[in-house]
Amino acid sequence: MANASTSSRVLLSTLLMLGAALAPPAQAQSYPDRPIRLIVPFAAGSATDLLARALSAEMAPELKVPAVVENKPGANGMLAAQTVATAAPDGYTVFITTNTTQAANPSLFKTLTYDPVKDFAPVTGLNRNGAQVMLVSPQLPAKNLAEFIALAKSAPKPLTFGHGSSTARVAAELLQQMAGIRMQQVPYKSNVFAITDLMGSQIDMTITDLATGLPQVKAGKLRPIGVSSLTRSSLAPEIPTIDESGLKGYDMAFWSAAYAPARTPPEVVERLRELIAKASAGPAMRSYYQVTGSQPFITTPVELARFQEAEAQKWARIIRGAGIAPE
Repeated sequence: MANASTSSRVLLSTLLMLGAALAPPAQAQSYPDRPIRLIVPFAAGSATDLLARALSAEMAPELKVPAVVENKPGANGMLAAQTVATAAPDGYTVFITTNTTQAANPSLFKTLTYDPVKDFAPVTGLNRNGAQVMLVSPQLPAKNLAEFIALAKSAPKPLTFGHGSSTARVAAELLQQMAGIRMQQVPYKSNVFAITDLMGSQIDMTITDLATGLPQVKAGKLRPIGVSSLTRSSLAPEIPTIDESGLKGYDMAFWSAAYAPARTPPEVVERLRELIAKASAGPAMRSYYQVTGSQPFITTPVELARFQEAEAQKWARIIRGAGIAPE
């Protein structure tokens, strides 16, 4: 009987341990139980801001708490990146960002206030292949790319271009390198602010995402010169590509992804990924993909880490090729 009792206790103990091993961690079961912050490195109205707000709206039905969008523009996304990098690794601070902070900045700046790999836990990709559009003021005497290049070469002083992200800056720098022109850069906290100054003719040109630029084109406030993708955008098929307008091989797209602070528990990262993946299929997110002309890009954390590594190498090649010296 003693042996049977002992065997029963051993069996019960084994079953309890097995149940504990199979049960979801307590932190994952209770997550989230307070508001989640979605940190955006650009201003309200930018493509990344629109993405975060669509994501927040779609996550709401699944959450008992709000997902609050916080815009922290400035320093090419470094302010927002540092905010997330130093936040508690508990899943309540999420970085909704782009290739600017995670792939381009390391090659544009000698010193960063964050490490794009070590300081973050990849959650999932969000979208990719987002096209940009090159815009000028209607007052500028250039109606197409050839006329713009000719004007840039003949102007008594350099034309100016505004940029509020590394993606926008590198797009303009690559255009200069391929066209054989030199312009004066004017940095902004976000592309939205560059658009405002372009409409006021305080700068001559900018290259920005379609979500930010096309509304001003349709309103007749800005003139489109070309889109940055190799194929025309279905959102504005009348706008030629920069490639077909004479700069063969010109291709500049952007992507977005979600990250948590490093050391966030894997079970919390996975729960967050599940929430975002489900939200990405909702109508607000489908509308976002349509407005930006981009594609859904939901990944595992490992897939995002590998993608980011490859993108960092690609952007390094583009930046070196464009002759951009790190600042």
